[in-house]
Amino acid sequence: MIQVLFFGPVADRVGQSALSVDYQPELRLQDVRDTLAVRYPQAFALVCMTAVNGQHVRDGAMLLPDHSEVTFMAKFSGG
Repeated sequence: MIQVLFFGPVADRVGQSALSVDYQPELRLQDVRDTLAVRYPQAFALVCMTAVNGQHVRDGAMLLPDHSEVTFMAKFSGG
């Protein structure tokens, strides 16, 4: 099982802060993103940062081991 987390306005548009995706051998980060972007296009229009197991990732071809945690975030600023 892959745990998927959403933060800020991405979570608002998904309507929840977490969900699970079934693990499959050869599952890539881009596969998870593509599947969820079809279900939540307004949320994924905001996504600009992705992390896997706490590490910022840009390579959509990255294979996801079972029990991975994937996080999708929008840009944010503070002050």
